[in-house]
Amino acid sequence: MKKTVILAALITVMVIIAGCAGTSKEIRIGVAMPTQTRQRWNQDGANLERKLNAHGYKADLQYANNETALQIAQIDKMIDEGCKVIVIGSADGYALGDILDKAKNKGITIIAYDRMIMNTDAVDYYATFDNLAVGIIQGEYIEKKLGLKEGNGPFNLEITAGSLDDSNTLYYFEGAMEILRPYISSGQLIVKSGQTAIKQCAIPHWKEHIAEARMYEILTTYYNDDKVDVILCPNDSTAIGAIGALKAVGYNTADKPMPLITGQDADRKNMRAILNGEQTMSIFKDTRNLAEQTVQMVDAVIAGKTPETNDLGNYNNGVKVVPSFLLRPQFVDKDNYKELLIDSGYYNEHDLAEQ
Repeated sequence: MKKTVILAALITVMVIIAGCAGTSKEIRIGVAMPTQTRQRWNQDGANLERKLNAHGYKADLQYANNETALQIAQIDKMIDEGCKVIVIGSADGYALGDILDKAKNKGITIIAYDRMIMNTDAVDYYATFDNLAVGIIQGEYIEKKLGLKEGNGPFNLEITAGSLDDSNTLYYFEGAMEILRPYISSGQLIVKSGQTAIKQCAIPHWKEHIAEARMYEILTTYYNDDKVDVILCPNDSTAIGAIGALKAVGYNTADKPMPLITGQDADRKNMRAILNGEQTMSIFKDTRNLAEQTVQMVDAVIAGKTPETNDLGNYNNGVKVVPSFLLRPQFVDKDNYKELLIDSGYYNEHDLAEQ
């Protein structure tokens, strides 16, 4: 009799545990990432998927190959399959309004991830790095390395901007130009191409080959008898494009060293370029921390609580001010990469060795 009671109790406990586990696993969280063609988005997706699964959710991770129609279809499927929250790194931040209206009508919470989703009231929260600070850090790095505050110059500068379908592009550009524009006006920085407007400098979809072709045209048109001293690149793919163009016209030699080149994301390929003296710096955005902060937002939403935010006024998507959590980026170069990247476990030495 006693054995029967104990067995019945054990079965009851196991059923309760299984029921709880089943309930947890039934909470689907959509993760819509823009592309797999860049290292950082692969890392973002993997970090989010791993952390969501570790918290007991069923993560539905999809990549859109930078195709807006594909991402819309993926989000539509996430809605139909009952995702409670959808985290979106948008392929085109200006094209998701209609599908997010559907999500809102279904009571689904939308978290914009590192790229603001524009012109819709269906975005509930935004998790990102301080995007204006990214550009400011790049501009200040140039300012310090060239000694612009001390009156050094003139130096030849060329400017690259990001993709115009990414709302972050404006923040990066304006942050950097806030620092550099006064020096352009004073003549300490000379843009020989004359291309200083964001639309002139933009690189569609951040494509490396487009950045390379544009910079090659600038170099062969305006610098046949002169050299460029600094190239402002908003991210690492545009920096690699600039490096390719520079090498094609004879830079990276003892007689013609590489100019100062900025970047963003601290991709492996670019860190190797920094260690080889081909690129000067990149912006390090620890995507592990961004994924953790995003999952904390998801936890709060599922628990019926208000997620933690630290910016309630600066990120207006054209329809509403979106409550945001901003993480602070840092620059990384050959002098501090070990502390920031190796000691923190983001990379190991093998990751940055020549391939």
